Amino acid sequence: MKKILITGAGGYIGSNLVPYLLKHKYRVLAIDRFFFGNYLKKNINLKIIKDDIRSLKKDYFKNVYCVIDLAAISNDPSGEIFKKETFDINYRARLRNAKISKHMNVKKYLLPSSCSNYGRIRNDQIADETFKLNPLTNYSKANSMAESSILKLNTKNFNPTVFRQGTLFGCSPRLRLDLAINGMTYGIFKNNKLPVMRDGNQRRPMLHMKDALRAMKFFIENDHQLGGEIFNVGSNENNYSINDLIAIFKKKIRKKFKLEWYGSPDKRSYFVSFDKISSIGFKAKYNAKNGIDDLLKYFKKNKTIQKKENITLEWYRELEKWNNIIQEVSKDSKILYDL
Repeated sequence: MKKILITGAGGYIGSNLVPYLLKHKYRVLAIDRFFFGNYLKKNINLKIIKDDIRSLKKDYFKNVYCVIDLAAISNDPSGEIFKKETFDINYRARLRNAKISKHMNVKKYLLPSSCSNYGRIRNDQIADETFKLNPLTNYSKANSMAESSILKLNTKNFNPTVFRQGTLFGCSPRLRLDLAINGMTYGIFKNNKLPVMRDGNQRRPMLHMKDALRAMKFFIENDHQLGGEIFNVGSNENNYSINDLIAIFKKKIRKKFKLEWYGSPDKRSYFVSFDKISSIGFKAKYNAKNGIDDLLKYFKKNKTIQKKENITLEWYRELEKWNNIIQEVSKDSKILYDL
């Protein structure tokens, strides 16, 4: 059984990826700080380590076949507020992990990056992997820096591969409601209002969670020489404008609902080509309609109530608030002492 090391194993993707790989007969070393809780169930082939991506021990990488470096400050708003942490984690720590992986004879290193690195392109353009990057946020800038630095480590015996994911959607034990389709679907479910970020013309490639997991397994198992390569992950059919998504909701939701516009006009806008990954045999199976159906069933079954944990930036701010309170009232890392 091949051993896979996953950082960010308690996150939105990780809490799905770990059981998915265990089901497919891999051993998994799951590493996370578990800021959002630990949803991983015990398994004989699973080892869980609570640690920070910025200071991982070399021993963790021993006898590992593939590293999937998911841990990151995970969206644009959080990256703008926590700038230093974003570059420390999303760039420097992942580069360090890649170097350790190479030193410890790990065969494959997978860097989950983002199509948001393309930033803003003209409406008559479609970005393939050779398209010039135009990162507009700290999140995408850190991702872009990690990509270029880590790919330089490629050798015959160490194969780092970058995959730029579309905007994710779908269910997860560590639910996120700050993703476009997830948030829109929850708004319909909760109060029959569709939250829409202005101005609606911005374009995005979308990626179903199930396809994201399938893609990572595909990269682990693919025998092609993919080291040093970049792949957009998704499908041409899942390039949507926000207005396209509104139209999909109008067709799927039979009762009338209100549009709830928010925010300033989004400067990020890009459609992406997925011909390269298609050429090596990966085909996405799921689209926005599938995701909306899955999410509505999930919300009904779990009676989801929006919590701060479901909005990444809100939860980071909550943790920072409580950390400051605890530091002010604690002594020797304790609040109360035995009398």
